Amino acid sequence: MQPQRSHQTQRRELRAARRQLTPRQHRQHAARVTRRLSHHRLYLRARRIALYWPTDGELDPRPLLTHAHACGKTCYLPILKPRNTRWGRGKLWFARFRPGDRMRPNCFGIPEPIACGRQLKLPWHLDLLLMPLVGFDADCHRLGMGGGFYDRTLAYLRLHQSWQRPRLIGLAHNCQRIDRIEPRPWDIPLESVITECRIYAQP
Repeated sequence: MQPQRSHQTQRRELRAARRQLTPRQHRQHAARVTRRLSHHRLYLRARRIALYWPTDGELDPRPLLTHAHACGKTCYLPILKPRNTRWGRGKLWFARFRPGDRMRPNCFGIPEPIACGRQLKLPWHLDLLLMPLVGFDADCHRLGMGGGFYDRTLAYLRLHQSWQRPRLIGLAHNCQRIDRIEPRPWDIPLESVITECRIYAQP
C-alpha cells in the first residue's frame, strides 16, 4: 500500500503548489502555453481538439480554446455522464463547445457543455486531446487526480497500438514537475507535456 500513499501525498503537495500561484502567474502561464502550443505540429494539424475546463489551480486552457475556435478548429470538452449513452461506466464523452455556449456543473462541480446527439464524440473521433494533470516527469509520465477517468477512456490505445487518435498532450505549470513517476500497467503515456517554461517530449 505504500505506493498508493506516496501518490496521495504527491497529489496533495502538487495541488497545493499550483493553488499558491498568483492570479497574474496563472494568466502568464496560460498565455505562454498557448503561444507554445499554437506552433506545435500536432495542434496545427488537428481539426478536432478536446480541452478541459480548469479547476483547482490547473493550467487554464481557455485562451487556447479561444485561439483554436478563431482558427476554425472544432473544440470539445469532456462530459462524465451524457444521457442515453452506453459507452462504458466511468468513461468520458466529449461534447462540442463554442465560447458562450451554456454549461452546467457535473457531480464534481466542474462545468460541462449541455450537449447531446451529434454534438457528442468518442475519443477516437478526436485528433488531439489536451489533458489536465496533477504531476508529471521529464519522460511525460502523468499523475492524474486518481479517479481514472482518462485512463479508462483511453484504455483502447493500449489494446490497439496501431490506433493514432487522439494524440495526447498534457498541460501543466512547471511547478508540477517531479523527478520520477513510475508508470503503472493501465497508465496511458503522453506524447508531450507543455508548461510555461518548455515543451517536454517522450524520449
